[in-house]
Parts: sequence; C-alpha cells; structure tokens
Amino acid sequence: MTTTTKHPIISLFASVQLALFLLFLLASTSIIGTLIPQNNQPAYYVERYGHKAAQLLQVLDIPDMYNSWWFLGLLALFALNLVVCSAERIPQVIRSLRRDGLEVLPEQLTKFPIRGEVILPDAPAAAWERVDSVLKNKGWAPRHVDKQDGRLFFAERGGWTRFGVYVVHCSILIILAGALAGSSSVARRILNNPGFAFKGSIMLPEGESTDHILTFKTGERIDLGFALRCDSFTIEYYANGMPKTYRSEVTILDNGQPVQETAIEVNQPLTYKGVTFYQSSYQPYQQYRVSLQKRGTALTTATLIQAAKQVDWPEGGISYGIINRETQGEVTRRLKIWLTDNQGEPSVFWLHPNQEAVIERPSGTYLLTIRQMYATGLQATRDPGVWLVYGGCLLMLIGLSIAFFLSHRRLFVFVTPSEQGSRLLLAGDANKNKGGFEKTFEELRKALEI
Repeated sequence: MTTTTKHPIISLFASVQLALFLLFLLASTSIIGTLIPQNNQPAYYVERYGHKAAQLLQVLDIPDMYNSWWFLGLLALFALNLVVCSAERIPQVIRSLRRDGLEVLPEQLTKFPIRGEVILPDAPAAAWERVDSVLKNKGWAPRHVDKQDGRLFFAERGGWTRFGVYVVHCSILIILAGALAGSSSVARRILNNPGFAFKGSIMLPEGESTDHILTFKTGERIDLGFALRCDSFTIEYYANGMPKTYRSEVTILDNGQPVQETAIEVNQPLTYKGVTFYQSSYQPYQQYRVSLQKRGTALTTATLIQAAKQVDWPEGGISYGIINRETQGEVTRRLKIWLTDNQGEPSVFWLHPNQEAVIERPSGTYLLTIRQMYATGLQATRDPGVWLVYGGCLLMLIGLSIAFFLSHRRLFVFVTPSEQGSRLLLAGDANKNKGGFEKTFEELRKALEI
C-alpha cells in the first residue's frame, strides 16, 4: 500500500496552528489600530508621537492600518488558510456521511462508548416490530438489514450538522470579502477606481454646498455625483461649556434640484446613493448671521457680519454692530450690540446667540436675532461591502449555533434470538454533546423495555 505525501505548502496552509497564529496577529494589530487614532493628518501624529515615531507610523501605514497592504495581506493569508483547510476536510466529512451504518459488523457494537442491552420476552419478529415502532415514535427513521445472527437496525440524525464549522468558515470568507470590497486601498490600487470605496471628510460652512469630498489619507478629491448643502448648524452645550449635541440641517441636490431635506446628528447619519455622511465635528467662525425685522412692517433683512464693523440698513433706517464679545475658545457666549436710528442715544445691550431682542427706538420697534456662523464637519464613507459583512455575520451566527448546539447522532439496535425471547444490543455515538445523547439513548432503552 502506498502512502500519499502532501505537499508541505498545502500542509502549512491546511494547519490549525497557522489559523491560530494569523488570528493572533490580526487581533494584536487590531489593538494597535484601536489605540492609535486613525485617518488623521500627518501633523497630528508628529505633534502627538514625535517626528521619528510619526515617520515610522507612516511607513507602516498605521494611521490607515485597516487599509494597509500588510493588514490586507494578513486577511488574504487567513482567507487562503480557511479555503485550503475546508477543501481538505470537507471530502472526509462527505465520505463519513456516505458510509452506510448498516455495514457495521455486530461485534463492533460492543466497542461503542455508549451501549446497552434489553431482553424482551417476544419472539424476534415481534421484537423487530417493537424496535421499528419505538424508534419511529421517538422521531428516528430506522432502516434495517438481516445479518447471519439477527437483524440490525440503524438510524441517524443531524448528519448535516457536521458542516456547521464550514458554514462558519464560509461566513468568515464572506466577511473578509466585504472588508476587501469596502477597502479604499483595494478600490484605488487594484480596481483603479477610487470612487468605488472611500472614506473622507467635508468641512461645509452654513449656506454652502459641495459635490465632492477629500479622502482621509491622500486628500484625493472624490466626486459624489450629487451635491450636499448645509442649510444650518446648531449646537447645544452643557452647563460647563462642553458640547452636548450638534445637528446639521442639510439638503441633497441631484442635477441641481433638491431631492431630500434631512438632519444629520451624532449616531443619526444620512445615506444617499451609497454614500453615508456622519456628523463628526464642527468649526466656529468669527462671523455672525443677523436677522432684523421692523415690527408692524414687511421690512426684514438677514446679513452676515463681523465684529467691530458698522452695518447699515437703509430700508429700516438703522445702523448696528458688535462692539464686544464673550467667548470660550472659538465659541461665542455673549455679544454686546449697539443699534441706532440716529434719533437719540444708541441702544447698547448684551445678547446671547439665538436669543431674540426687542429694541424700542423712536422710529419703531425692531426684533433682532444673532447667531454665530459655523461649518459642519462630516465624515463621508462609501462601503459597498457592508451588506456582505452583515450577511456574513448572520451566517456566522447560524454556523456557530449549528457547530455548538447540534450534533450528528447515530443509533444501532441489533436484535438476536435468546432463551428468554429476544436480545437487543443497543449502541450509539455522537460527535458532540455526548452527555445529551446519553440521556436520549437511555430514554430509548427504557422505552424498548416497557
């Protein structure tokens, strides 16, 4: 008999040890990617880690680690390991399932780890009917064959569950395929189509629109195929001055026409044509939007102004401006406003942003609202592999449930004549959860005794 020697490379990629080693590397490097902030500008890493460390990080692609060539290479090796491992072992499982249990020799049953014996007063023919009836009532589908000394019954359940682990393997491959499909490096370097998958950002001032984003790592311009306009940006603060929540009111413009108006908040993104926008940051400007109305008339105005500059409103007959500010960082807390209609002393007062002031002047009553100008910072992502990842995760749950909670169980009953009537030799095995199968086996044995 000749022995087939496997190629050492195939043996390597089919080994469980390689899979464990690659999983260890992926887990370890993922920790690094969690600890080191991703997709920031190079100056950020220089300031935080120093010039030499920042250079090393850039060489190793750590700032964009999950799209780096070496991390994608580890994923590819892990995928190859799963494919070779599955391809080598699945034929063995198929051969095992095709092996007919009725071909087992009766004397082999005494060597099964789970076995028992029942003596019935019935003749062999009646015992055969009893065995067939009890097994069917318990949900088994017995088959039988006549042997030299008696009749052998065989039934099995859950043979398909042996593929549970390979369902998990398949789910991992689908997840990896989704990760590769959503990788900007794959889109740029392999598909030569940067717009297929990307991650970038927009800093969009209120009232302005953009039809492109800039990618995180390279700053490359990616056209969206539509435009996004920021209609307004609002921010709320805690009592200590820390931002509480911020919200962008935006409009999608497709072919120059507004097609969708919505709000983007933290944990409430917007998705349009496969591009998802996340609220990520904001930028306050030292400019202010002023809304003025002369009560009892149709006169209104909305103007963008700066501090320490006089603004005239000829139609309303007034002039106004900002003469002082209270700020916290770049955020304005209060504004000191002066307003005059050139009749008497000017009105001077403090006003909080977004607070309405009612100003009584000899020429009439004016309503004034002022708010700081902001730009909204949005993260933009196109990930065509996200549904593959979701589907792979669902498939993994199914595979893990099969692999851990279900088993392949085989049951044998060999009926032979005896002095008391008939002797039943029971034997069985299960590839998992042997304790649970022992209870089922004992229930069957007692059902046959009664």
